[in-house]
Amino acid sequence: TAPRWIISDPHRMELPSGVKLVIAVGGIFASFSYFAVLQEDLFKKTYEGEKFKSTFFMMVAERGINAAVALVFIMIFGGSGLKIPINEIFVSGATQMFAMAASNEALRYVSYPTQVLGKSCKMVPVMLFGILIAGKAKDYSLVDYIQVLVVTIGVVVFNFGAPRKPGKGAGADSAYGLALIAGSLALDGATGGLQDRVKKRTKELNPVKPGQKDPKPTPFESMLYTNLSGAIVALVFCVVTGQLQDGMALCQKSPEFTKALLIFSLCSALGQCFIYYTVTEFSPLILSTVTTTRKIFSTVYSVFRYPGNSLNEMQWGGCFLVFGAIIGEMVVKQLGGGKKKAH
Repeated sequence: TAPRWIISDPHRMELPSGVKLVIAVGGIFASFSYFAVLQEDLFKKTYEGEKFKSTFFMMVAERGINAAVALVFIMIFGGSGLKIPINEIFVSGATQMFAMAASNEALRYVSYPTQVLGKSCKMVPVMLFGILIAGKAKDYSLVDYIQVLVVTIGVVVFNFGAPRKPGKGAGADSAYGLALIAGSLALDGATGGLQDRVKKRTKELNPVKPGQKDPKPTPFESMLYTNLSGAIVALVFCVVTGQLQDGMALCQKSPEFTKALLIFSLCSALGQCFIYYTVTEFSPLILSTVTTTRKIFSTVYSVFRYPGNSLNEMQWGGCFLVFGAIIGEMVVKQLGGGKKKAH
């Protein structure tokens, strides 16, 4: 049997809330900041005279290691014992993988600050999908609409402020790269809806008596099945496109690349663990604050680290609009504003 005493022993020492917060913030910052550095390096650096192009190969490694780490934690802490909606979670994991694959592929065509800023607009497609598909126009508050408007303006300002550089190189942001980011955002929006379907199906498979809590898989079960399904789909595309052979060849040729890919994948897995820890111990608002701050830090660090990523005044203005709108919304929620009245 699984050693559940590890998490249920009433005599174990409870860490102070402040210490838990330091662990959560430090873990997310350390793992995802280094993750961001390696993510940029994998697509921007040259390894043994060639650049890495096999995005699906990267996704097989990253999703596979995430699933393996989740499995280890399930073996240590035990599972929920619930029936898992495999079909629904498989589709959700696949769209999530495609969203990240498109985001990673975009790094071959746009700068890292552009990619991070674009991916920070996730609430835009989520709202559009909610209005167009689910008819949730009345479910959003005025604050939500203002935030999306300011974020959209910020992205437009950022992109129109980008200097036009001759040629396809020199760090110029291509239309194809921007299209990949837009596709990634659309897939993020679709994934959100699919995850709601997973929750609904979980309830159907695991009925509870009135008054009992809704059934939920453990965080590591969600991590395992989501990443495993993404790894399987990525492997299929990796084989079909020939990226498996190309990726393996580069691994054999460049130990530096192999090391970077493995550490990148481990940072992703470790970061997901800290995210689940933060969600469990604190509110989603704390998680949003930490992850947004980390993105700002990674963006600024990338600008100083790669001279080709330098931003002009107009682009910095776009950045402040986007991140300011996100932080502003979090402050409003913390103060209890922006909520719709109950009908």
